[in-house]
Amino acid sequence: MGQKTNPVSNRLGIIRGWDSNWYGGNKYGDTLLEDSKIRKYLAARLAKASISRIVIERTLKLVTITVCSARPGLIIGKGGKDVDTLKEELKKVTDKEIQINIFEVKRPELDAVIVADNIARQLEGKMAYRRAIKTAIASTMRMGAEGIKIQISGRLNGA
Repeated sequence: MGQKTNPVSNRLGIIRGWDSNWYGGNKYGDTLLEDSKIRKYLAARLAKASISRIVIERTLKLVTITVCSARPGLIIGKGGKDVDTLKEELKKVTDKEIQINIFEVKRPELDAVIVADNIARQLEGKMAYRRAIKTAIASTMRMGAEGIKIQISGRLNGA
């Protein structure tokens, strides 16, 4: 595959679905902005839960949010209390009825977003970047991936 085509858009509708499923109508812009706010809020609130993707589906009165995470226990909390508080907080953001589904990513070493987040977290923690990348590559290949490509940039190791 060439590198100039976005791989997600290349697969949409064939082997991968959309991350937002709804019909916009006249309020398309407002709904799109609301989706962006929901994603940004969830990414900030659940940063430590290793979130892979957030799928938002809308009907007339209900917004269904599906969170795919490597650590669903951090999202659910003891006895499901954290999910209820998350629902209430999102209800304030959207002013609509909200349903939250949580899916567990069975093999997080094979999920590109989770691997990238893990490397970024290690770099922020002042770990040597070569070691962080090599350990990520080793664990991904050990889990049976066909290949992995990692590209990092910026001021590495304070250079």
